[in-house]
Amino acid sequence: MLFANRDEAGRQLGARLEYLAGQDVVVLGLPRGGVPVAAAVAAALGAPLDLCLVRKLGVPSQPELAMGAIGEDGVRVVDDMVLSEAGVPPDGLARVEERERE
Repeated sequence: MLFANRDEAGRQLGARLEYLAGQDVVVLGLPRGGVPVAAAVAAALGAPLDLCLVRKLGVPSQPELAMGAIGEDGVRVVDDMVLSEAGVPPDGLARVEERERE
């Protein structure tokens, strides 16, 4: 599905989630691209918006390709399939993670 922009995507998602309006929900947005989408969803639901601060762990040979992410309080998520397909060894992941934690 294609959208004109992130705001439109958020409005359409908000419309699909309208059954959640008035319930005890919080919309989380990931900084940069996800915040405009989340803001439109939150507005559609009349719900509060919060941010989840993360840093992408990019594949060393293709930094825009995410192999995982790190977040607040030591949260770490890794996509084992991307690691495997990109051939990233454990020490390569560790170096990227260390750089992003700095």
